[in-house]
Amino acid sequence: MWKEIIISVNEQHAEEVSDALMDAGALSVSVEDEWADTEAEKPLYGEPGLEPTTNAWEQSRLVVLVDADVAIEELLNEAYGQLNQAVPAYEQRDVPAQDWVRLTQSQFEPIEITPNLWIVPTWHEADESDAQRINLRLDPGLAFGTGSHPTTRLCLQWLAQHVPNAQGASVLDYGCGSGILAITAKKLGAGVVLGTDIDAQAVQSSMDNALMNQTDVQFVLPDEMSKAVPHDAKYRIVVANILSNPLKLLAPALVNYVAQGGFLVLSGILERQTGELIQAYAPYMKMALWRAEDGWICLVGQAD
Repeated sequence: MWKEIIISVNEQHAEEVSDALMDAGALSVSVEDEWADTEAEKPLYGEPGLEPTTNAWEQSRLVVLVDADVAIEELLNEAYGQLNQAVPAYEQRDVPAQDWVRLTQSQFEPIEITPNLWIVPTWHEADESDAQRINLRLDPGLAFGTGSHPTTRLCLQWLAQHVPNAQGASVLDYGCGSGILAITAKKLGAGVVLGTDIDAQAVQSSMDNALMNQTDVQFVLPDEMSKAVPHDAKYRIVVANILSNPLKLLAPALVNYVAQGGFLVLSGILERQTGELIQAYAPYMKMALWRAEDGWICLVGQAD
């Protein structure tokens, strides 16, 4: 058995309080948005040159895991004593012992993207009976992108529809996360494929996933892109599944990566943000709605 302690903290103190709790004997501390699933929710994001300055929200909730026999008051007194702060109000709850690996795995079944494209966790047997079917082996991990979110599925569906008709096309996956889009593009018949992300863990996760799927895809941090490909490289397909605000900021850069006649595919955008994204890209490229799913959209434009 374990216990969880739930504490509210503002963004200025989330990191130092988390560190102090770990020093005092907590098994883990996760930082969550206090306002998640409300109108006040604000996603954290970053992009090359504009990395997040904090790893917390304006008002965060710390979920602290401790052994069941830990004296919670003593742990909190020790942690907050390090910071010369008074112990705030908190909640606590019991966490029953479970087979967490089996429980987590049970939540992730194979995902059908199209009849011929599936995302299959490694603990499931992949259906190899159909030679036309592509099985992408991918497990949930630290990096975003397992195929379960509509934004990822929309991008995968676009790739599945267009890459086979453009065999050998070059692809840039900007903000690659788990590498799922880049790896899928390669399996669909793309030529040179490059993925980049500001998060070193995401880049490593993408490299591991590419190896597991036996695909030749390069993944690099943004400042290494010029070493991987020519500085002025252009791509037949540029896909960016990030969030609306960074996509707006990145408009000139993303459009500049698209080769003449090539395509720019954007997702991570809510339906209500469609107009503002199209307007943000209007000076550079005409974007249009390709498909929507569960309140999320995919925009696509083609370079002149």
